[in-house]
Amino acid sequence: MSEATIGDSEFDRDTQVRLRQPGVYDIDLPDGWSIGGALNGGYLLAVLGRTLADALTHSDPFSVTAHYLSASRPGPAEIRTDTASRGRSLSTGSAGLFQTDKDGTQTERIRVLATYGDLDALTDEVRTAAKPPELPPMEHCLSASDAPGGAESAPPIARRLDLRLDPDTVGWAVGAPSGRGEIRAWFALADGRDIDPLALLLAVDALPPTAFDLGIKGWVPTIELTVHIRCRPAPGPVRVVITTRNLAGGFLEEDAEVWDSLDRLVAQSRQLARVPVGS
Repeated sequence: MSEATIGDSEFDRDTQVRLRQPGVYDIDLPDGWSIGGALNGGYLLAVLGRTLADALTHSDPFSVTAHYLSASRPGPAEIRTDTASRGRSLSTGSAGLFQTDKDGTQTERIRVLATYGDLDALTDEVRTAAKPPELPPMEHCLSASDAPGGAESAPPIARRLDLRLDPDTVGWAVGAPSGRGEIRAWFALADGRDIDPLALLLAVDALPPTAFDLGIKGWVPTIELTVHIRCRPAPGPVRVVITTRNLAGGFLEEDAEVWDSLDRLVAQSRQLARVPVGS
């Protein structure tokens, strides 16, 4: 076990939900996982992922699809779940996260449909043409403390992650984006908590957006995000590579691969995001 055990890590505390009644959970969303006042989409996905792990028969996310309906803010939230099926090897359900606006209106922020199973029951067979990304050692990559203004100028979520960016993919930070639409990084949690399937839901959406490498500045909100968890990651930091091949009509796709210390592809994702108007 790593320095921070599964039960006492900040990630676990901040994704823990409280069962109010069957199918209804409560959580106070902290501001520590926010960027520009809005909570990170990967963090929110982990919150809903943990909720569904409690609500469904199986505990490991296999496929999770989220539609982000409006920006989630720190504060109280209600999560409602519904079970669609309970099979022997897979179970499927949905969850919606709601917050109350200043005028008293309850607004749904994110809706998730997911299938869960048992990752430990999967076979070891792998047939793949995918190859792990080549990154410099972590100590040769760039962290939030290397940013202009230092770590204190970074958004709150950066202080909860140990994110090390490949120097070859951060030219955008000094006004020289490559135009390739690719960012690579080492990913770990700052408190040393091991990466598990729930943390992988965060990892796929934790890097700076590829839009930055295309020369686009500003917030790039996620419209839809689908994550496939392929196996339970081995101990240690994971490597994440995200790419964009097509920007059209003000929207771009962003594909992510997550590789563990055994060179296994442990998670894949694709999201649709909106680029700022006038970019």
